[in-house]
Amino acid sequence: MERLFERYIHAGAVSRDADALAALFTPDGIFEAPLVPPGGDVPHRLEGRDAIRAGMAAWYARPVTDTRTVDFGRSRSVLHATADPDVHIAEIDVAFTDGTGMALVQIFRVRNGHIAHLRDYFAT
Repeated sequence: MERLFERYIHAGAVSRDADALAALFTPDGIFEAPLVPPGGDVPHRLEGRDAIRAGMAAWYARPVTDTRTVDFGRSRSVLHATADPDVHIAEIDVAFTDGTGMALVQIFRVRNGHIAHLRDYFAT
């Protein structure tokens, strides 16, 4: 799971590559951001690899309103195993170069080496 998580972080946060990100999901995978209201800028729920690819490509292409830059050297993450071997929880503390930060929690359900369901909890 550690390698899958690293690839997810790289595809999603570092390179912002919707194709690479979608490839990490099962064909019927689900990306869900439960705290984000439906219809907002951030995708609330995307079902299926193709929808994840399209939704994240649109998200990455939008005009950027948050001009903060991630300080990857100071940002931290911890990946936790659970009693269910297919479920993992990531705690991520993002540090920005302006001294601010953001915390989020992601819950991964994995099937056959791919993400079957990702619940991404963060405040926008």
